[in-house]
Amino acid sequence: MNTNSSTGAKLSTNVGKLERIASILAGTALVYQGLRNNKKEQGKKFKIPIAVAGGYLLYRGTTGHCDIYSAAGKGKLPDTVKNINILTVIHVNQPRMEVYNYWRTLSNLPKFMSHLETVDVLDDKTSHWKAKAMGVLGSIEWDAEIVKEIEGELLGWNSLPGATIHNAGKVEFKDSPSGGTELKVLITYRPPFGDIGEGIASMFNPMFEKMIVEDVKNFKRHMETGDNPLNDDK
Repeated sequence: MNTNSSTGAKLSTNVGKLERIASILAGTALVYQGLRNNKKEQGKKFKIPIAVAGGYLLYRGTTGHCDIYSAAGKGKLPDTVKNINILTVIHVNQPRMEVYNYWRTLSNLPKFMSHLETVDVLDDKTSHWKAKAMGVLGSIEWDAEIVKEIEGELLGWNSLPGATIHNAGKVEFKDSPSGGTELKVLITYRPPFGDIGEGIASMFNPMFEKMIVEDVKNFKRHMETGDNPLNDDK
């Protein structure tokens, strides 16, 4: 049982051990990311809420108590969290099959996706992904499977059971009337921690959306010029 130092009241422990560990890790990352980015980009209003959300995750992780769970009168909130979708469309001035084949070689993805470290192809359908954990906590890893494929037109994948953050993606490749390829990229993820995860995700979703859009722009530049845009940050 934990104690609230300001009132002396005891706090009930209603957060499981694994969720407490995950809360501490995620909270540390959010506080670091929010404060660091706020210094770099004054005026970005979503940065401070990220740090605040991180502080709350640290609180629930260290105390083992979630006020939201208590207010709901339940040990754990129902799993009603919704998927969060990021959609972006861009024109790539290269032939459709060339664009498709490059993306289909999944090991190429870290060349233009800044948050990915490696994608190891295991077989024709499955792959192992390793990504940066919000830039501060090392890496997270998961396995993914291609669930739908129309050669030259569509590629869809989904994380396999056991992933820390369940995610999926779909890329559509179409001939552009002006020449080249129209690329439509949809990235979907489901935040951890149920309803509270959805609330926190909504706070830093603009940052994640910006990252995905930049990754797709990097792909366009990489395909059209051969440059590695990620080297610009080094």
